[in-house]
Amino acid sequence: MVNLQLPSWYTSPWCQVVLVGLTCFGTPGMFSAVSNLGAGGTQDVVLSDIGNGVLYGMFALTGLVSGSINNLIGPRLTLFFGTLGYALYIGALWCFQTQGTRWFVIFAGAVLGITAALLWSAQGSIMMSYPLEKDKGKSFAVFWVIFQAGVLIGSLIALAINIRDGQLAAVSTSTYVAFLVIVFCAIASSFLVLPPNRVIRADGSRVAIEAKSTLHKELVSSWKLLRDWRMLALLPMFFASNYSYAYQNAINAGLFDGPTRALNGTLSAAGSIVGALFIGFFVLDTKRLKRRTRGYLALGVVTSMTIITWGVGLSWQVTFTREDAKQMLADKDLINYKEARYHGKGALYFWYYFSDACYQALTYWIMSALTNDPFTLARFAGLYKAVQSAGSAGSFGMDATVTPYLNEHLASWCMMLFSFPLAFLVIRTIKESNYEAEHVLFVGDAKPADTTDDVSSHDEKNSIQEIPTASAYVDGVQLTS
Repeated sequence: MVNLQLPSWYTSPWCQVVLVGLTCFGTPGMFSAVSNLGAGGTQDVVLSDIGNGVLYGMFALTGLVSGSINNLIGPRLTLFFGTLGYALYIGALWCFQTQGTRWFVIFAGAVLGITAALLWSAQGSIMMSYPLEKDKGKSFAVFWVIFQAGVLIGSLIALAINIRDGQLAAVSTSTYVAFLVIVFCAIASSFLVLPPNRVIRADGSRVAIEAKSTLHKELVSSWKLLRDWRMLALLPMFFASNYSYAYQNAINAGLFDGPTRALNGTLSAAGSIVGALFIGFFVLDTKRLKRRTRGYLALGVVTSMTIITWGVGLSWQVTFTREDAKQMLADKDLINYKEARYHGKGALYFWYYFSDACYQALTYWIMSALTNDPFTLARFAGLYKAVQSAGSAGSFGMDATVTPYLNEHLASWCMMLFSFPLAFLVIRTIKESNYEAEHVLFVGDAKPADTTDDVSSHDEKNSIQEIPTASAYVDGVQLTS
């Protein structure tokens, strides 16, 4: 197979992380933007809860195998198939808006659950394995900022429409067309992503030797993954990571009018962006501390912020119930951002999602600190998204049964608090570096055949690994042959 010589900037981890960020900007980013329009873009809370419950249920089931699928067919195809469900789902919302076809929204949610698991497994593998160890917090921050920029732009569009018209009772055709154009551009961008054996880090090391895995290896490795106590200890953190979204969306849809819902969505996206930059650049990847100490510091920051933010949220939550929200809607007395009673509510949404970004960053960082292998990290990401989606399905199901807001709030908060001691036990096992334990292949040691997208033969891989690298430094860690 003849290879084209790719420019060094294109084969760098940062370029690949940005490309994945752009893909997610136009797919889950647009999905989140539509969700922020109120009741999942449908203005029908019951339909939104049912659709999201089905979506995350299928997401959870597919997530158990999505990491292995990514390893077998490669990140490029995995991302491509993963993006298709978002176009279908936004199209289903558009169809519901114009034709009232409720079943199509639920069906599209099921399809999206399957494809989204593929997208997020590929995304997790690339974001966690391609960069150097010292850059993994920043890698999350860069990805999350690009991804959340999609949410921010979508929310600003909704905010502008609301301020102009006074409300957003239905999403206009032009808005759906704009969203779908962005989604199709994101689908095209997925083909620009490179497999791990084509990516070269700044120190000259290659991310992986092989382009893809094998079915036997995936079956064995997946079984071992389920027996890893560290993954079991992280399950509560995975489960809790998206659990609060149903509650926060329900509050947003139930208490605020259209312009204010859009404003809250904008503030939420801004909080996510600022939170990701803060935790990624200034805590997880600070140069002055050792890696495990950075993990402890980040855990302390996330724990403190969770206690403070959700404590403030509780002080507001105890002042109203679902019945109060129904009465406000009946009386057309929903909260508007110009009113005095809105003061502090927008800031709360900002800090809810600031702390959420930090929580997500810590979860990804812990997994990425356990290994640098892209195939293992794809399985980690698949399991993470599976359990996370199971939690989301449970939370939307909880909201669909008209559970009191206070119960939803306490469930979300307590699950996060429960996950922190277990995360501490996993952080204790993190090594200063995994480079010495895991083989590092340098570009100068690789044979030309290794730059193809095909899997090298067993003999070729063994001969590559036996080439001595003398003495080299990777991420500041000295390696010897």
